[in-house]
Amino acid sequence: MPFVARAQAPGRMRRVGVLTPWAANDTEAQDRVKAFVQALPQLGWTVGQNVRIENRWGDGKVDTTRKYAAELIALAPDVILALSSAALAPLLEVDRAVPIVFAGIADPVAAGYVESLSRPGGNATGFTIYEYSIGGKWLELLKEMAPHVTRVAVLRETGIAAGPGVFGAMQALAPSLGLDLRPVNVQEASDIERAITAFAQNNPRGGVVASGSPSQSRHRQVIIALAAEHRLPTVYNARFFAVAGGLISYGADFLDQSRRAAAYVDRILRGEKPADLPVQSPTKYELVINLKTAKTLGIIMPPSLLARANEVIE
Repeated sequence: MPFVARAQAPGRMRRVGVLTPWAANDTEAQDRVKAFVQALPQLGWTVGQNVRIENRWGDGKVDTTRKYAAELIALAPDVILALSSAALAPLLEVDRAVPIVFAGIADPVAAGYVESLSRPGGNATGFTIYEYSIGGKWLELLKEMAPHVTRVAVLRETGIAAGPGVFGAMQALAPSLGLDLRPVNVQEASDIERAITAFAQNNPRGGVVASGSPSQSRHRQVIIALAAEHRLPTVYNARFFAVAGGLISYGADFLDQSRRAAAYVDRILRGEKPADLPVQSPTKYELVINLKTAKTLGIIMPPSLLARANEVIE
């Protein structure tokens, strides 16, 4: 009888790690983690009953993220959710065995995270945020709302594959739009401030594209404030920039990616391998316009652009 009783005991508690490079008080990071956790019960996982979540929040510094990546791996979780390249890269440096689901990655093949999109081949799979061709769309949006712009500062982070990748795609289209591009490599807030200030002083008909990266997300208030101060029309890669006061954004729905990541975590917990789960592209893109910021900058949004917007902030 004692043996039978033990055999009928509830299944073991599963452990899921979550690594984000942003601070615990970052509202966007909080929303992404919340979207993931809230999707789990629909898949049969209840926090505290059959699954435990181990969160590790960063502070934007590479060393800190590496430290937390090692901590999570040491816990031997069943699977880890990595939010952004800044979280995924250090996890893969520590271990290539623990299953990982990523979200918010631009080019996992070029970065060496997976072998191919259809057959990842290793211990990681997940969701990409865009193809590099989206860079051309950002330039078209900038030119449509601010036809006077002739030179564009493109904020990028060269430490991730998407930085030079998306800039190359934008370079191919820029001449046809009459635009001259200037790459601006960003890491710290001081770098961003110096670069944007110098660009604005030397380019009275300038505009900006914030192509997205962990550093740009972390310093979004700095970028938005500088764009307003120098009256630079700016296109951002994600909705949370527009919500925080940015002029216009076009990009994937990051919260949707976190919710979809929960489905992959569920499949791995039930026995499937990351190597066999194809990397998926975004299912929806959002165009968000902040009319309040447009009025402050003296920009009149074309009716055709407003008609295409998924959300207009007034």
